[in-house]
Amino acid sequence: MADEAIDHRTLAKLVESGAVRAARVISREGGWGVIVTCGKTARPLVAQRGKVRLFAKLETVAVYLRGLGIPHFDVDVVDYDPERARRARPDRAKALKHAHKAAAYDKWFRGQVQVALDDPRPSMPNAEVSARWVKQRARLVKKAKGVHGAKV
Repeated sequence: MADEAIDHRTLAKLVESGAVRAARVISREGGWGVIVTCGKTARPLVAQRGKVRLFAKLETVAVYLRGLGIPHFDVDVVDYDPERARRARPDRAKALKHAHKAAAYDKWFRGQVQVALDDPRPSMPNAEVSARWVKQRARLVKKAKGVHGAKV
């Protein structure tokens, strides 16, 4: 196999031009890879970042290749091990837990906002609210001085 890899865009162009002679799907640790033969050269299919493109399921590879115009391909299961076929993603559990918490908080928060919007009581200008709190604070400070006899 040549060191030169092939990406999706290039593979699509090669299929369109009729240059692809064969495709072979091979089992690898973490999923299924694709080897494409053009002329006498076999090249692995790579993802955008240059790493070998792995598909989690054989069915996904079949749909992908058929969509490109490669309805026939060989499947190599010599190294197939169901335990190694799927990549472990412990980080996903943590991310999903975080997403669920965020969704629950968002639902709660939106509910609280809706309650406030639906409140039939008339709204009050900020200046009036601020003035009330200034008076309330003064009363509390006076009360605290009387009870504790200390500066506040």
